[in-house]
Amino acid sequence: MGTIYYYEMNSAAIVARMNVTSARQNTKPQGLSRCPHACALAAALLMAGCATGPGPTTKAQQQAITPAQARAKLEAGNARFFTGDTLHRDWRRQLKATAGGQYPFAVVLSCIDSRVPDEIIFDQGLGDIFTVRVAGNVLDDEILGSMEFACKMAGAKLIFVLGHTRCGAIKGACGGAQLGHLTCLLDRIKPSVAAAKEKLPGVPATDEPFAEEVAELNVQSVKKGIREQSPVLRDLIDSGQVGLDTGIYDLKSGKVRFFNH
Repeated sequence: MGTIYYYEMNSAAIVARMNVTSARQNTKPQGLSRCPHACALAAALLMAGCATGPGPTTKAQQQAITPAQARAKLEAGNARFFTGDTLHRDWRRQLKATAGGQYPFAVVLSCIDSRVPDEIIFDQGLGDIFTVRVAGNVLDDEILGSMEFACKMAGAKLIFVLGHTRCGAIKGACGGAQLGHLTCLLDRIKPSVAAAKEKLPGVPATDEPFAEEVAELNVQSVKKGIREQSPVLRDLIDSGQVGLDTGIYDLKSGKVRFFNH
C-alpha cells in the first residue's frame, strides 16, 4: 500500500504541473486519462524513480565523504524521519548491490531498545551505516573492537554515540537494579549516575529529569572512553579522518538532538 500511495501522490503532482502548464499556454487542462502520451511518460518516470530510489553507499562515496558530511547525512536522515518524508528504497536492489561488499559512512553505537532502530530513525538503507547495539549504549572491549574494524578496516568516517529518553538501562542504573550479568553492565553507567547526583542535588534518582540527565552524561562518558581506551580510534579522530559525535533520541517525537562538537 505504501508503494501505491507513493505512485498516487506523484501522479497527482504530475497532473497538477501539467494543468498549470496548460493554463499558462491558454489551453484546456487535461488529466492523464485524456492525454495518453503524457500518461505513458509519467508512468515511465514514476516507475523508474520509485523502482530504484537511492542506492547503498558506494566505495567512492565513502572515500570522498568527510566526518562533517557524515554527521550531516545522519542529521538529514533523522529530519526526514521526523517529518515523515523518508526516502523510498528498493530493498531487493539494495540487497543485490551490497552482497559483494559494504562501504558504510558511519558506525552508530546505540541501545538495544526496540523503539530505537538506527537505520530507520536515520533513514538509511542497506550498507549505509554500521550499527552496534547494547543496553544503555555502554562501552566494552568487544564494542571498541567493532568500532576499530568499522573505521580502520572498513572505512567509516564517523562514530556516533546515541542515547535515548526513557531508557530502561539508565533507569535500572539509577535505581540500583541487580540481575545476573545485567548488574555488571549497569555498573558501567554508575559513574554517570554519581555525576548526575552532583549536578542535580536533591532531585530523586527515580525522577525522569534525573534519568534524562544521566542519559546525556552517559553518552558523553562513552565518547570520552572511546578516545581513552582505543589508541587506534584516537589516532583516527585526532588526525581528522574520523569524527566522534553524540546525541539523544526522543522516543516521543522521533527527533535526535545532536550535541555540539
